[in-house]
Amino acid sequence: MFVAAGLMGGVAAYFGFQQWPDRLASPPAPSTLKPPKPPVNLETLKSQAESGDPAAQTTLGWIYEKGTGVRPDPTAAAKWFQKAADQNNPDGLAALGELTQAGVGVPLNLTEAARLYRLAAEQGSVAGQYDLAYLYEQGSGVIRSEADAAKWYQLAAEGGDPLAQFDIGQRYLLGVGVPTNRVQAFKWLKLAAIQGQTDAGSLLQKLKSQMTSEESVHANQFVTEFIPRAANPTARKSN
Repeated sequence: MFVAAGLMGGVAAYFGFQQWPDRLASPPAPSTLKPPKPPVNLETLKSQAESGDPAAQTTLGWIYEKGTGVRPDPTAAAKWFQKAADQNNPDGLAALGELTQAGVGVPLNLTEAARLYRLAAEQGSVAGQYDLAYLYEQGSGVIRSEADAAKWYQLAAEGGDPLAQFDIGQRYLLGVGVPTNRVQAFKWLKLAAIQGQTDAGSLLQKLKSQMTSEESVHANQFVTEFIPRAANPTARKSN
């Protein structure tokens, strides 16, 4: 995942900074999905996948995509992701969307990638939510919309994704796609920093100096009480 150059440029202007990392114009965001390490038993997994188990199909797709114990084979990865996606499996949908966005193992098709991401995102997939937000931010395969980008980044952030937390934190700081809100900006930047986002830590130091004591108390309380949606099944999903 990359931080948008335009958004970071706005943060730079806000705080008087000069240099921030640029975002590439069109690459897919790296997946938040993780292949198994190590695979339990490849032959057993293949048997389960061939019998129609969508979770096994997705896992097998990851193995071929990443080359975990096998030679990387993007065509085989796409084949198994497609089988899982055909059963509306959210992980399979998101993974196939990333290959489709990149044109790896399947033809590049940003409109189709957006469709796949949306199907995954609407089922609560954090990867699908982040990737769909990315496309809305870039205007790739969809009509560019900062409001829609913010909506999906917010949901991915609620799911615990640190880069989505970093992105939505900046948006609350600048009022991009959401109203300006220093408490929410602090909350999400702090959560991102806790998960190792060093740029978030730099922003927090500047933001703290502008917050009232009351705002700081509320923001820290939100951080303390935060439970990722994946760990809280009763949390809201997208409609």
